[in-house]
Amino acid sequence: MKKVMIIGGGIIGLTLANYLDKTKFDVTVIDSLIGQATSASAGIISPWLSKRRNKKWYQLAQDGAAFFPKLVRDFALDESIYAPCGTLVVRPEKALQELAELAENRRKAAPEIGEIDLLTGPQTKEVLPLLKEMPSLRITGGGRLDGQAYLAHLKANAQQQQVTFIEEKAEVVRNDNHWQIKTKDHFLETEILCLTAGPGLLDLLSPLGYQVDIRPQKGQLLSFATNLPTNSWPVAMLEGEGDLIPFSNGQILLGATHENDAGWDLTPTEAAKQQLMTGIGAFLEDPEALFATPMTMRVGTRAYTSDFAPFFGEVPDEANLFAASGLGSSGLTTGPYIGYLLANRINNTHTQPTDFSSYTKPMTEYIKKRL
Repeated sequence: MKKVMIIGGGIIGLTLANYLDKTKFDVTVIDSLIGQATSASAGIISPWLSKRRNKKWYQLAQDGAAFFPKLVRDFALDESIYAPCGTLVVRPEKALQELAELAENRRKAAPEIGEIDLLTGPQTKEVLPLLKEMPSLRITGGGRLDGQAYLAHLKANAQQQQVTFIEEKAEVVRNDNHWQIKTKDHFLETEILCLTAGPGLLDLLSPLGYQVDIRPQKGQLLSFATNLPTNSWPVAMLEGEGDLIPFSNGQILLGATHENDAGWDLTPTEAAKQQLMTGIGAFLEDPEALFATPMTMRVGTRAYTSDFAPFFGEVPDEANLFAASGLGSSGLTTGPYIGYLLANRINNTHTQPTDFSSYTKPMTEYIKKRL
């Protein structure tokens, strides 16, 4: 049985570990658990209204959203992890009309969008009582994913499949037909190596002579524990950088920030707290009531490329070395699907390689040999 080792236990790494064929592979996941973007995140799975011009990114995000029903079935995700709750978008009325037209056009290729309705202010407030009376666009498709709960569930599922977990920082050494991985307490060898460590990919590939187009971005969000009946509420995409994400059992998340200059700093900051409360509070009917409830902050580090697009596949000029990174703020939508696609590639090594070109530029655009 061949060994597969995955460095990076975030949303791609754990999805990949679960979808690998355990009758063919002995699987190990290595992760220091420091700074994971997924464990700090909660996200909206609703990519169809994005106006990003990158067609490859949109195809990946569209197919990633369509993949969720399979993901839910395969891993028995309950509504505390993922819920198909629908989406509200709050914008000026003219912009909402344009988004409604965009949604109608995209629904031809993505029926997962569901029903599309322009709501009046009172209708908006009826659907999501925390908001002021403002016009909005509602689509019944889309949902919410608690990244932290997703990782915990998939880790438990993988452990039941005899996947080994090592909670240490790792470094990679090339050794003929095998890859060697060094950690504080382990020295391991594997035939197949997958690097899914977000912005940590830079440090993993640099000793092998590669430069990687990747950088860290700090993200902070606020989590409120309320007694509100949130289970049936939709997620809300507010103007600016703010999202309002109601989860089950009264939990409400606000965020997240996009901080390009914070590097690997995982310290919660008062500035981020005030930014989120001020920006999102402007949309709330009674912000002080929400802000008076018990609040915690989540902090993580996303990976971004210079063109804000993810990449994944085989590392150029290396045998049995795979990498994926650059998910940015759409990672909860695209990450599970990328993990699934990589698992299929590895599970079926003797068949025609899967073509990822409809989803990402060539790996050589992001990973290059140093001169």
